[in-house]
Amino acid sequence: MSAIARLRAVGQRAAGALASAVPPRVLARVVPAGQRFDPVAPPPAVQLPDTAVRLLVAPVNSAGQGCAWARAAERLPDVGAQAMAVRSVRDFGFATDQLVPLGDYRWSRAWQRAQRQAVLAGATHVLLESAKPLFGDAFGRGVLGEIEALRGAGIRVALAWHGSDVRDPAAHRARERHSPYAEGLWALTPALQVRADRARALIDAVGCPLFVSTPDLLSDLPQAVWLPVVVEPERWRADAAPLARDGRPIVAHVPSTAIVKGTDLVDGTLRALDAEGLIEYRRIEGLASTQMPAAYAGADIVLDQFRIGSYGVAACEALAAGRIVVSHVASEVRTHVRAETGLDLPIVQADADELEAVLRRLLADPSVALATAAAGPDFVRAVHDGARTAQQLRPWLEETR
Repeated sequence: MSAIARLRAVGQRAAGALASAVPPRVLARVVPAGQRFDPVAPPPAVQLPDTAVRLLVAPVNSAGQGCAWARAAERLPDVGAQAMAVRSVRDFGFATDQLVPLGDYRWSRAWQRAQRQAVLAGATHVLLESAKPLFGDAFGRGVLGEIEALRGAGIRVALAWHGSDVRDPAAHRARERHSPYAEGLWALTPALQVRADRARALIDAVGCPLFVSTPDLLSDLPQAVWLPVVVEPERWRADAAPLARDGRPIVAHVPSTAIVKGTDLVDGTLRALDAEGLIEYRRIEGLASTQMPAAYAGADIVLDQFRIGSYGVAACEALAAGRIVVSHVASEVRTHVRAETGLDLPIVQADADELEAVLRRLLADPSVALATAAAGPDFVRAVHDGARTAQQLRPWLEETR
């Protein structure tokens, strides 16, 4: 740990000790406005199911995956699950079983105490996402202590990682030419490097089973198990095939995190092709998750990302819609998917530098791309509908006290 990181940790512990000494009614009035909480009536603690295996997935629910993994786990015999997430300022409306306001999560000692008691008494397994604390983060409590407490209660703990919470920026930029972690490109890169280094230190310290949501993360954690992201195929099904409508083909891009998606690498090309009249370019931003199925159904071609070299929830949603998905996916990721599933990943390959040429060839002769798109829904049903995810979780969930 760097000197700056050590100072930050000391400061957090000191702030936590100070906050712990403040009466809840006073604390509730002085915390930031977006983190206010009711000191008298905290949210209810999680209610774990009455099954032989009782799984809690918490506390991140990135892209709704915590909840989706919980539902996948419940496909297994005698498994019940709950997903908990913190409601932050940027709430995209993803489903979860227990949504805790940020203020209560951070500051309500009553909620934290009740949640801790419910989990320690009721859970058999905890899938801890992104090494975030289960029981609040404002009182100097570290996740390592939580893991020790869970294990002391006989609870099996595994760590789940979604992406930038564990991806090593230095290693990524060494293998990806357009890595978002290139020197000087992204202001968050130094902080993400510290985060990745801390994640590795925690992994080494606790020795828990590891799961990663996307295959590229196996480059950082080769000892982990790929836990495929889950989407609902029927929710994303589109009736019309791509390129079947009159008019210019609609090319959509959803820059949820523009620097990671590589929007800056392709936006100019797409705007130029739009101005030329070859395509209609739609840059989709600010939509809630409930609005995304219609957005994908209205597109012919969906561009995913051009910097990371993998695929995740957004690509799977577009594949389930039967769209022509174009993205940069590293050959190692494609090889791993084929080796694990026996299926080729039905995403048209394009580096940012070759996107214009790929789109021009595709539109001049769309037969191959249409066949690839037609394989998308079956691929999602085979790999990303939750059944395979449940089987990946099975060996760990079958470990009992």
